[in-house]
Order: sequence, then C-alpha cells, then structure tokens
Amino acid sequence: MPYITTNDRVRIYYKEKGSGRALLLLPGWTCSTRFWDKNFDALADHFHVIAMDMRAHGESEKVMHSHRISRYAMDVKNLLDELGLEDVTVLGWSMGASVLWSYLELFGRHRVSGLICVDQSPAQYTGPDWKWGQKSCYDAEMFVRTCCQVQYDPRGASEGLVSACSLGERTADEIKILADEIDKCPPYCRIEIMRDHTNLDWRDFIPTIRIPTLVCVARQSAVFDWHGSAWVGENIPGAQIVFFENAGHMLFWEEPEKFNEVVTEFVENHPSD
Repeated sequence: MPYITTNDRVRIYYKEKGSGRALLLLPGWTCSTRFWDKNFDALADHFHVIAMDMRAHGESEKVMHSHRISRYAMDVKNLLDELGLEDVTVLGWSMGASVLWSYLELFGRHRVSGLICVDQSPAQYTGPDWKWGQKSCYDAEMFVRTCCQVQYDPRGASEGLVSACSLGERTADEIKILADEIDKCPPYCRIEIMRDHTNLDWRDFIPTIRIPTLVCVARQSAVFDWHGSAWVGENIPGAQIVFFENAGHMLFWEEPEKFNEVVTEFVENHPSD
C-alpha cells in the first residue's frame, strides 16, 4: 500500500487513481478512504483523484500523539509536497473541511486552486451567538458524554456514528463495513482529535478565504443544522452552494450520482491558481 512519511515521521496512507487535474478527498472524524467507495472510481474517470487517511485513521500509522487539526493540515501539506501535486482541488467532508480551513490559514494557496466543503458548520459548540452547532456534541458536557461512549463502548460509538451520518436505514453490511473502518482509529485518538475539533471556531477566518469554493449542504443532516453548513458558503465571497435535499450527513453516499456530477462540474470549470 502507498504511504508517505510526514516531517514528524508518521506513515500516512493514501490511494490514487486517474489522470488530469488533481482532486484530494479528506474524510471526516474517525473515517477512512473507504467512505469514498461510491465516488472514488467515478471521479477518477475525470481526474487524478487522491484520498488519504489522517494519522491513526484507516490504514495510516496508529500514533498516539499530535492529534490536532493544525497537525492534520500539515500532514496534508506533506502529502501534496511529496507527490509534487499542483493545481489541486481539495475536498473535505465534515471534520475534513476544518482540516482544509486550517491548511488555508497556515499555508495559503500552496499547491491548491479550489476548495470543496461538505456539510460542516464553522463552529461545533452552540452559544448565545451561534445556534447551529453539532447536534450531538454541542457543548463541553456533551463532549464528555461522547468521550465516555468512545472509551467504554467503542463499537457502539462506531455504529452510532454510522447511523447518525445517515438518512434512513443502512444495510447490515454497510454498517459493518463503515463501523469496521471507524474502529481502526483507536479510542484515545478519536477523543484527542475531537477535543481539538470541537473547540475551534472558524467564523473569523472563513470570510477571508479567497479561492474558488463549492459548499455541499445536506438538508436532512442529523449532525448539523443545514443553516450552519450553508453559512460557510454564504460567507466565502463567490462561493457556490448546492443543497442535497434528500440526504443526511453522508450526502456523497446517499446521493452519489448527484455528488459526483456536482464535484466534476466544479473541478472542471473553476480557474487554476
């Protein structure tokens, strides 16, 4: 399996297929490249598609340190640099979008020409000035409860996450495949990256983004109120917003043909850096 080694000597798994303009896919919290099973090959018919597992996720090395959004952003930079990619459209789902916001904050448009954000609110926690946070982990108390479930019932937490990300019932095979992938991320690592992720608020940075952007919003998401995800597109100058009316948080899994079509059109048509 292909790996790169980061500047702090962590082995990061990635896979790639296709040719043409580069498209990088980043999954969400605890998830892996397998979550793109309905998209990877279809998109690779048009582009050079790369998908990576974040550290301790999927097939990447199970290190117990540096589980922070900014470090994950550096891992993305290490991958793009190692592969020598240019004019890359970067696509992040859920926490993957936050990793890409961190990347742009730290490294600007280095090797990147387009951004796709998939169903992620700019702030996880709710408060007097923000009511569209993460529906099941919306304050410090709910974070503690999330940690308890991950620590003492990791399989239940994995299956629960699959259900929360879905609109309607998943088949038993789908639940097993996806939960097995989540289980590859050790409970300690799940908790540590969520600790960082939940405390970040990107509302000050997002309006400063100056890069062609597509925002995909799941109208029926059980993870985020759609208003929060749409806020991202409304506050990036010139961003395009596409609503998936009949999908939950995993909109790319539930409406794959529409998702693949929308992504393909955006990647083909946005200007190069």
